[in-house]
Amino acid sequence: MSAFSSLTNLTQNPNPNKSYEVRCWEIMLSGTNVNAVPKASITHDQPVLCSAWKDDGTTVFSGGCDKQVKMWNLSAGGQPMTVAMHDAPIRALAWIPEMSVLVTGSWDKTIRYWDTRQANPVHTQQLPERCYALTVRHPLMVVGTSDRNLLVYNLTNPQTEFKRIMSPLKYQTRCVAAFPDKQGFLVGSIEGRVGVHHLDDAQQGKNFTFKCHREGNDIYSVNSLDFHPVHGTFATAGSDGAFNFWDKDSKQRLKTCYDWSKGAENHNPATAKTYIFLHLPQEVEVKAKPRVGGTASASTPADPGSTPADPSAHPPLSSEMEFYLGSISGDQLFTRPLSWLFSILL
Repeated sequence: MSAFSSLTNLTQNPNPNKSYEVRCWEIMLSGTNVNAVPKASITHDQPVLCSAWKDDGTTVFSGGCDKQVKMWNLSAGGQPMTVAMHDAPIRALAWIPEMSVLVTGSWDKTIRYWDTRQANPVHTQQLPERCYALTVRHPLMVVGTSDRNLLVYNLTNPQTEFKRIMSPLKYQTRCVAAFPDKQGFLVGSIEGRVGVHHLDDAQQGKNFTFKCHREGNDIYSVNSLDFHPVHGTFATAGSDGAFNFWDKDSKQRLKTCYDWSKGAENHNPATAKTYIFLHLPQEVEVKAKPRVGGTASASTPADPGSTPADPSAHPPLSSEMEFYLGSISGDQLFTRPLSWLFSILL
């Protein structure tokens, strides 16, 4: 990413085909037909790494390699305002409606809390290393850093680190997602693996990790994690071009879907386009199912993620999960309505 640090404006963009934009689309549904209409866009000077909606759906925040967060009020139709700054690229951000503040995480090894009406942060929290991921479900916040630490904060006392956990995954943290009940979180890594972690010491026996987004000897990064707002199941999206629906409580994969896979073989830079795919999940795909039997059947492969998944098959995770026990102490797949969608173009 060092090449980005020298860019200060669009005229210095080394690739004129790249557009560092945040675009807003209106999504219109007619039965099962979906139509997306571009409505507006704003531009950053360098690649955009993160974005978030305000809870009332009127405002978008976006940040990235230009070391600033822009606030874009869609209802007012005005120009974006810079509301946060860091000393290095901003990797993650979230709006916290219970506190009416914006929290940002950066490669400058800090997280900062912002009242968007003020020029300076209301609080700066030092991190042991660069921020790589962040998730908030008030009062729970979890920050993943480049040294694989997972820092847990109780936002009723945001100045104090509540708990520090070394990731159960051996490779770099890519994404985190807090449980809907705020009793734990998921962590995904670049090594095609997800960890399920509970905060309560009495629940440590329920912690486990499992493999996903793998095909043969190819292992892909888990790029995004998000929970379903109704059913409490969750989705993973990976660099294999697949997204999977999972039930952590019954330890089952509910559905595997492919939107893109192995596109590089036929990649033509002259005609290549960036696409956003919308999938309207059926309830059967995302609703939790009771687990049949106590153990995996003999026909269940040792690693369901290692072979192309049959969309009709929903194997239990027992054969692909690894429990981790011990004395450890504590990019928007579902969360927005389909009436609006915004995209980040790098």
